[in-house]
Amino acid sequence: MFKKVLIAEDFESFNISVQKVLKDLNVENPDYAFYCDDAFLKVKKALHDKQPYDLLISDLSFEEDHREQNLKGGRELIEAVKAIQPDLKVIVFSVEKKADMVDNLFQNYKIDGFVAKGREDSKELKKAIKTVFEGNIHIELAMKQNIKHKNTFEFTSYDITLVSLLSNGVLLKDIPFHLVEKEIKPSSKSSVEKRLSILKESLQVTSNHQLVAFFKDLGSI
Repeated sequence: MFKKVLIAEDFESFNISVQKVLKDLNVENPDYAFYCDDAFLKVKKALHDKQPYDLLISDLSFEEDHREQNLKGGRELIEAVKAIQPDLKVIVFSVEKKADMVDNLFQNYKIDGFVAKGREDSKELKKAIKTVFEGNIHIELAMKQNIKHKNTFEFTSYDITLVSLLSNGVLLKDIPFHLVEKEIKPSSKSSVEKRLSILKESLQVTSNHQLVAFFKDLGSI
């Protein structure tokens, strides 16, 4: 089992809950940090002392307070620690659980496990820690099915161009002009509207704003 574990969590109640799970797994005296900056410094110091952490369990959202932080959330923390210790195992323990967001964490942040906070989360977290320790990836079955459903729709470069233009503040009525300038076809207004409509229907979102947010969460734009 993991010998040296770091918990990055700003709510003490969840922190205590994670510590209890680790104790049940015979992981004694895990370190913890309420701020992402502190967690990163602990990882950096442990590497310097040649006593690196085996596992990081981190939330994604950290509330802002009077203390100024360079790393403001779990994603930034994971990216920072992976840059200096690529082999560090990471489990995300979070209330955020949109399928596209979780998929992005595995694909782009190379996490090893994801557990959603909620009912029986201690049981699921214990299972995740065991699975990751054995060298496997852990994700709950329901979440895995949601991700599979989301990924059944293939995005084209045309789709990414359209959504990127929306993301950059280009009005829908002006998108055809940009497509003509870049010699991208089809460039008619009706074609653009039809494709965006298909994307929204397939991804089960209702507005262009939600469509842009989906692509950003997925890391496509």
